[in-house]
Amino acid sequence: MAPGCDGRRCEDRTLTAMRHGPIPGVHGRVRPLTLLGDPVLHTPCREVTEFGPELGRLVEDLFATMYAARGVGLAANQIGVPLRVFVYDCPDDEDERHLGHVVNPRLVELDGVTVRGPEGCLSLPGLEAGTERHDHAVIEGVTKTGEPVTVHGTGWFARCLQHESDHLEGRVYADHLSGWRRRRLARRISRTSWGRDTSWGRGG
Repeated sequence: MAPGCDGRRCEDRTLTAMRHGPIPGVHGRVRPLTLLGDPVLHTPCREVTEFGPELGRLVEDLFATMYAARGVGLAANQIGVPLRVFVYDCPDDEDERHLGHVVNPRLVELDGVTVRGPEGCLSLPGLEAGTERHDHAVIEGVTKTGEPVTVHGTGWFARCLQHESDHLEGRVYADHLSGWRRRRLARRISRTSWGRDTSWGRGG
């Protein structure tokens, strides 16, 4: 996930948090990002069944790539790996930092009010759109070592959790758009160097 309309403010908040806490991914490799139109982004990801060094390296690479791209969340299929894993280092609306990763996540609770807010994506670089999300979300899954984990998110962090969960189901935030918002984003995609050949949004 990339910062939205107030991206500079969100990015500055995240970078400030990073300077005052641990930074995973220092041993990871920055990998190329997959972009809208790549089939791996539009196909549900597979469950992780093997927990070992290779999974640990994937998590490190996800963090390294996310930080290099100045994102606040990243799913495995965004670097071409169709597995149910995502990482995050994201503030909530109270500027509290949330840092971690989830393997085989399940979105088990969505509630609170629905808020339309700016949302961007590292797989749709340079673009954003107002997207409706619940302001509270709960994710259950496990860590890279198989330990159970539950993640609660509110506000901006809840948006991040929903965004990354969508990726693992083969969806991007743009798929939530309709009407003029969808048509406007489709036009903007068609004008990018990376989106000219994608069929997303055509005829919608």
